Amino acid sequence: MSQPFPISLEFFPAKTPDGVTKYAAVRQELYALKPAFCSVTAGAGGSTHRGTLDMVRDIFTEGFEGAPHFTCVGASKASVVEALGQFREAGIRRIVALRGDLPSGYGSHGELRYASDLVELIRAETGDHFHVEVAAYPETHPQAKSPQADLQAYAAKVKAGANSSITQLFFNADAYFRFVDDARALGADVPVVPGIMPITNASGLIRFADNTGAEIPRWIRLRLQAFGDDVESIKAFGLDVVSDLCERLKAGGAPGLHLYTMNASAASLALAKRLGL
Repeated sequence: MSQPFPISLEFFPAKTPDGVTKYAAVRQELYALKPAFCSVTAGAGGSTHRGTLDMVRDIFTEGFEGAPHFTCVGASKASVVEALGQFREAGIRRIVALRGDLPSGYGSHGELRYASDLVELIRAETGDHFHVEVAAYPETHPQAKSPQADLQAYAAKVKAGANSSITQLFFNADAYFRFVDDARALGADVPVVPGIMPITNASGLIRFADNTGAEIPRWIRLRLQAFGDDVESIKAFGLDVVSDLCERLKAGGAPGLHLYTMNASAASLALAKRLGL
């Protein structure tokens, strides 16, 4: 039974046998949140496809729905169709469809250049078998030519058959609400679930945000830097900031929360407790 206010969780696949054991224990702790589903990331060019699928299978075995991230950059249509067959055989009914990053050394994007091409192919090959999630960027994709071009790209994914979307992390609720309004104006009216990153480590968060193009408001960045190595103060401040953000999103009509767990349980559990979830 999922939450009345849905929470979903994101994990990344283990690279070692010890990691498999460790992350299984983390998942057990986070299952207390009764997630609607758990997504599992994929590496550049689908480089962790097997590890992603293995973790999704584990999540199913543990009694929850797993959803693989499925990237198309550098892929052929035939390889995508083959992977979709593997997903169906594994009992998967939900996919997070992404363009993905082109691995170094790849000469071309492959036969599917955009995530909208991937969504279109999934629908052509499998009909309505899969619930397809796509990515949304309230603060604009870092590689987009313009905010309007990014909105048009998002609308194309929805038109191609996406059921819902999950956002990149953000800390500005106004950016989220404006994105939702602008997307709806283009006819893209599927649910947009906020992607939420708990704050536990200042340098890690700043590095991650800088790499993904997410904006950390100046006042938050300065406060985090001022704490230095005071981990407990960073966590307490981070919990205040992120819980306030989530409360505003929830009050404003967000359809759920997707927590970027970073394969750790404490921060996500503390956030859910603060939110009464």
